Amino acid sequence: MTLGMPINYAGDFRETIDNLRDFESVGVGRVTVPEAYSFDAVSQLGYIAARTEKMELQTGILPMYSRTPTNLAMTAAGLDYISGGRAVLGIGASGPQVIEGFHGVKYDYPLGRARENAEICRKVWRRERVEYQGKHYELPLTKENGGSGLGKALKIINHPVRERIPMLLAAIGPKNVELAAEMFEELQPFLYHPDHVDAAFGEPLAAGRAKRDPSLPDLRIVVQASALITEDADQIAAAQATVRHHSALYIGGMGARGKNFYNSLVQRYGYVDEAKLIQDLYLDGRKDEAAAAVPQDLIDAISLIGPRSAVAEQIERFRTSGVGVLLASPAAHTHEQRVADMGVLRELIG
Repeated sequence: MTLGMPINYAGDFRETIDNLRDFESVGVGRVTVPEAYSFDAVSQLGYIAARTEKMELQTGILPMYSRTPTNLAMTAAGLDYISGGRAVLGIGASGPQVIEGFHGVKYDYPLGRARENAEICRKVWRRERVEYQGKHYELPLTKENGGSGLGKALKIINHPVRERIPMLLAAIGPKNVELAAEMFEELQPFLYHPDHVDAAFGEPLAAGRAKRDPSLPDLRIVVQASALITEDADQIAAAQATVRHHSALYIGGMGARGKNFYNSLVQRYGYVDEAKLIQDLYLDGRKDEAAAAVPQDLIDAISLIGPRSAVAEQIERFRTSGVGVLLASPAAHTHEQRVADMGVLRELIG
């Protein structure tokens, strides 16, 4: 299992990166930078590449709709080059609120676009001439489909460091999970409950793996979890409250009734009534009550908060469920304690 950590895109990025070598020194093996409607992730990862030596650099995640497939491939190849082969290309669909609201691009066919993105990226990295006739992308674009007729099949000029840069798909829906298991190196679900993997993802994982190219490595599951190692009851309560409110935001507020992927996921975990209650409260503007309605055992399952012994048990739950990369988000108030906590996690992971 690889220990990684996310970088907060809303925080003081420069200060965080100035301290990143401290985390690398205690065994943090991956860093991931998200991209919502914030600063872009790639320029920040390029800066991180220059400040670190061994950490994998994961985009977490790049929305498919805001870049063409070939631009994603070029971007990942460039990051892989300047980092000496440390890039992981994480992509996902984001949601219509961001894609149509911030980018002004139609949000459609996320499943088909993810498949075609992966196929096109790998053609680029193999330095093949990019000729592709898909449902969503056509390269070169023909005159019959709106082009000028002057498009030319090209291959990337540079020689990529690797012809297969690891690709990660952020997914929680059954069809997207199946696609990740079929053709991506990594899958990153959200609000991951290690005890209910079969109920939530078992069938799509099995279906995808049955179609998986044998040349691909085993699928790695990447999980993000808030982390705080302490026996102080007040600190534990405060850290769990943050997780509780964050969970309520997604379960209750990320989408309309009947159109919330996170709410559906939690229902697949077995929290059917609880998920409906959280959504009703949140959409009615009663956000604190919605947070209070998030079950305690769900909070415990998706985080790494508490005494060392409890955190060790939770790491084993993650490991047993198939997690290969644990992105721990340290929640301590001081840099020194955050580094110490990540060191303990590295020791517990082994």
